[in-house]
Amino acid sequence: MNTTTLPARVAAPAPMSVFERYLTVWVFLCIVVGIALGQWLPGPFQAIGRMEMAHVNLPVGLLIWVMIVPMLLKVDFGALHQVRQHWRGMGVTLFVNWAVKPFSMALLGWIFIRHVFAPWLPAGQADSYIAGLILLAAAPCTAMVFVWSRLTGGHPLFTLSQVALNDSIMVFAFAPIVALLLGLSSISVPWDTLITSVVLYIVIPVVLAQTWRRALLRRGAGALEATLARIGPWSIAALLATLVLLFAFQGRAIIEQPLVIAMLALPILIQVLFNSSLAYWLNRRLGESHSVACPSALIGASNFFELAVAAAISLFGFESGAALATVVGVLIEVPVMLLVVRVVNSSKSWYEQGRPA
Repeated sequence: MNTTTLPARVAAPAPMSVFERYLTVWVFLCIVVGIALGQWLPGPFQAIGRMEMAHVNLPVGLLIWVMIVPMLLKVDFGALHQVRQHWRGMGVTLFVNWAVKPFSMALLGWIFIRHVFAPWLPAGQADSYIAGLILLAAAPCTAMVFVWSRLTGGHPLFTLSQVALNDSIMVFAFAPIVALLLGLSSISVPWDTLITSVVLYIVIPVVLAQTWRRALLRRGAGALEATLARIGPWSIAALLATLVLLFAFQGRAIIEQPLVIAMLALPILIQVLFNSSLAYWLNRRLGESHSVACPSALIGASNFFELAVAAAISLFGFESGAALATVVGVLIEVPVMLLVVRVVNSSKSWYEQGRPA
């Protein structure tokens, strides 16, 4: 099969939109707007923060659904049968995403948050910051990896199948891995809230998105593509609204400790570069093609930050360091991933020369 051509039932993802390319700019603007509104209008935001049921903030829960469902609508779980065609690349993806990435982030959090930056971080927030970093690393990318893969000429069916497989595993593995790593970090977490987060932000959105996808495909691939184009702005608007809410609650902490964001960004940056390099190198050693190595490396570097943000709010609250840490992941996502894209594209000749026949 031609590796650059998708079958009719799978729509090729478009290149990065203006919003995606300048996501860091929009997040920065949300920081400014959110902090300003939080200082000027504290009453309405405190009222929003109190709208909870079973430790789940209802407005944010709704916004997260609006963010996540359009992304999951792109995922075709029928592509899982493609896994065996590139089993080595898929093995690398699973190894890096589930055996390396969460644990390496927990280690980096321990090094930087508990030791290197401890004297400059707010007292009592170390556990919360580490929890946010762990939540971010335990959720592999679902949506943006399609964009990164397209920019590197990645194998479209491999990209689709690895996303479908990761999402399937995430339903069962996200909660145990988060609970394990938080426990190892001496951070207590209520299991019922963690399970509720998984059901609300993974299981239910997956079921809704796949039911909707099947209904659309019965009317033809064009109906799916038209729907994705139409609801794309919903996801963007919900993301921006969620970030404004978060920074409205985080405003005082950021004003008092402006370097916190930079200190949280450093372990995230190191983790992205480490995991993408490891996956890229392992695929080369195993003889996988460059078109498979690229999406394999990129999904290991990127994060499903929407899920991480939602889980952090449910577990620790709007004003927690965990919520702030996950949002820092959003802040640096695009520039760092564009750097990784540039590296794998410029190193293609090196990759092909050293790959076993």
